Amino acid sequence: MRRAAVAALAELGRSRDYRDRADAGRALAGFAELREALGPLLALVLDPGGTFVTRVSAQALLRRNDLAGLTIVASALAAADDNHGDWIHTAVVDVFGVFADDRDDAMWLCEEMSRAADDRVALGALRLRDSLAGIDPVLGPAVARYGR
Repeated sequence: MRRAAVAALAELGRSRDYRDRADAGRALAGFAELREALGPLLALVLDPGGTFVTRVSAQALLRRNDLAGLTIVASALAAADDNHGDWIHTAVVDVFGVFADDRDDAMWLCEEMSRAADDRVALGALRLRDSLAGIDPVLGPAVARYGR
């Protein structure tokens, strides 16, 4: 059933309407660990018809704060033109600008991905890590907040 959902969302992601594509990106992010979702998600993050689609798809993937979501964003970032790269960076700030712990976890995953065999993922991971390093989150580490 998950694969059928990915197929239906991938079809929605090919819609002419940017709102449909944005909805597909948000929903497909929940299936990022499935191989079938990779191509459609990359296409949505690099959507040629609307940077809104880029931003919301990247946000949804980044909010997972896991290897699957970050790998897709890193891969897209490696191939992104300047405009799409700016909107991906905006999504990074949107997602990781609040909690330092979340940003730090994502940076650690980027370090792991930077050693990937896939050159595109490794390059994108370095770019994503640089983007994360430039963020000063509003809320510091839990240790500092709670005195542990």
